[in-house]
Amino acid sequence: MSEEDQPERQAGPARSERQAEATEPRRRAGLTGSERPGERPESEWRDGPAGSERPVEWVKSERQAERERVRRSRARRSASIATVSTIVFLVLIVWLVTNSPGWPRVRETFFDGEQFAKALPDVLSGFLLNVKSFLIAEVLILVVGLLVALARGIKTPAFFPIRALATLYTDVFRGVPTILVIYLIGFGLPALRLQGIPGDLATLGIIALTLSYGAYVAEVFRSGIESVHPSQVAAARSLGLSHAKTMRFVVLPQATRRVVPPLLNDFVSLQKDTALVATIGPLEALRQAQIHAASTFNYTPYLAAALLFILLTIPMARLTDHLAARTRRRRGA
Repeated sequence: MSEEDQPERQAGPARSERQAEATEPRRRAGLTGSERPGERPESEWRDGPAGSERPVEWVKSERQAERERVRRSRARRSASIATVSTIVFLVLIVWLVTNSPGWPRVRETFFDGEQFAKALPDVLSGFLLNVKSFLIAEVLILVVGLLVALARGIKTPAFFPIRALATLYTDVFRGVPTILVIYLIGFGLPALRLQGIPGDLATLGIIALTLSYGAYVAEVFRSGIESVHPSQVAAARSLGLSHAKTMRFVVLPQATRRVVPPLLNDFVSLQKDTALVATIGPLEALRQAQIHAASTFNYTPYLAAALLFILLTIPMARLTDHLAARTRRRRGA
């Protein structure tokens, strides 16, 4: 070490001591470093009453309380403006529609209260079949989608045929419209006259929806699996876990948690597409509405069916938004 460097090394401890002496009064005053003398810190810590076992309590400073008050005031102002603007917009839309030249004819054809009350019981009974089909197809789609996603992720050469079949299934059923799949399954399978093929039209519709949506859900699962960092897999394998246990205990839990919002979005679409099953004959909500509309030449039953679908779809959509927002907050934290 040179002689020129020795004075600098000796001056280091002395400089640190001077800095500590300079900051000691601020520390005793309860300042964090950003406040000036005479100002109160953002928050304070206060001890409990003398002789009590209460822990130290955190107390908001006046500045922090003022900031929260301003934020609440701004939030109330924004909510008020949004509410007023929404009401004005809706009133304007209603005024434009009700004052259009063809409104009397539209009101008679689509908003007949008597026809609505007459068709609602039958449409509601058919809607229960939609809900049943949705719940059964949802479980089957999750199973099929996960299995196809895992099959597409197999890298072993011996299992190449399985990976190729999974890829072919995904490409075909994502490319064919859902209504065509329903026609092909609903009318094609019974025509084969094979033993064991169900003859119930609702069951055939559920099979068609499962095949169609299973391809989309498989890609959602695959994207979630591939989003897990390779270091997670490497760490699990270094601990002695097999490939199957690594996927079960390390990769799939993380992937599933990440793909919940897009999965719910697909299921919102699935809930609406259960109405397509009506094209092969089951008496669900859309078919019941068609029967009433054909007998009265009034389309109000379609409005009743649409309202039932909306009542089921909106809560699922809001749940999807809530989960997506929670995921963003968790990643931001």
